[in-house]
Amino acid sequence: MNSIIFMGTPDFSVPVLKGLVEEGYDIKAVVTQPDKKVGRKQKITKTPAKVAAEELNLPVYQPVKLSGSEELNELIDMHADFIVTAAYGQFLPTKFLNSVKIAAVNVHGSLLPKYRGGAPIQYSLINGDKQTGVTIMEMVKKMDAGDMYAQKAIDIEPEDTAGSIFEKLSYIGRDLLLETLPKIVDGTATKTPQDESKVVFSPNITKAQERITTEMTAEEANNLLRGLNPDPGAYMMVNGKRLKVWKAEVADDSTDLEAGCVVDNKKRFAISFANGTVLNLLELQPSGKKKMPVKNFLNGQASKFTVGEKIVED
Repeated sequence: MNSIIFMGTPDFSVPVLKGLVEEGYDIKAVVTQPDKKVGRKQKITKTPAKVAAEELNLPVYQPVKLSGSEELNELIDMHADFIVTAAYGQFLPTKFLNSVKIAAVNVHGSLLPKYRGGAPIQYSLINGDKQTGVTIMEMVKKMDAGDMYAQKAIDIEPEDTAGSIFEKLSYIGRDLLLETLPKIVDGTATKTPQDESKVVFSPNITKAQERITTEMTAEEANNLLRGLNPDPGAYMMVNGKRLKVWKAEVADDSTDLEAGCVVDNKKRFAISFANGTVLNLLELQPSGKKKMPVKNFLNGQASKFTVGEKIVED
């Protein structure tokens, strides 16, 4: 079976790696991002790809920066048949891409050429797309710009979050990759160039993008929090304090209140947004506390809020 250098970091990459192993491919190395400190206690945590690789007794490489590293030279000298990447998180030097015998292939979580970049799944939700998917593509020096071998689309359901889409696409990506690699080997795979006129970029999410603002409609606010769930999460500033919103729903009713006001705090916790739209908050996390259902939040906060009062800062 063909040899592969696998490169991936988050949970998205794990089904792909395990699928390659189960199919019998010779995994020469697993390259992933360095361990990092996570959470309030700053506990050193292995990447999901590293955990999977260790379970499978595969050699792991974790260069801080691949380009110019000793690890890069070792990987180049392996002259594997394929490089396969699935959300690795670093650019790959051209000399590394050129070191493989057959092809360097990427499992990308979008329907290219839409959403090139590091956050395609997040942007598909934030922008309210009806579909997303996976593209198996040839890797080139330019980011996510290579020719496409295969694509598969799925519908985005109303309850989907970035977390649920990541999980769905990881398995779809695995299966599509395993269908595609043999075709690349025997020469039956066809490559389709991307239409440059339809390119859309999805750069990494910034801190500023995490904030829900009153300029948004309820639907836009809901799309944002779905797109940023489970990481890093979206928040609004309520009476000077950060309030993370993990789950909400767009209400059926509308309001004449200005955006950012309490519409209801009895049977629900409803906030007005742009164009008279209303968002029902369902799961919240006040600063310094754990996630909680809105009912628990209101039990301790209801007396502080008055219907008609503006509590969300612009």
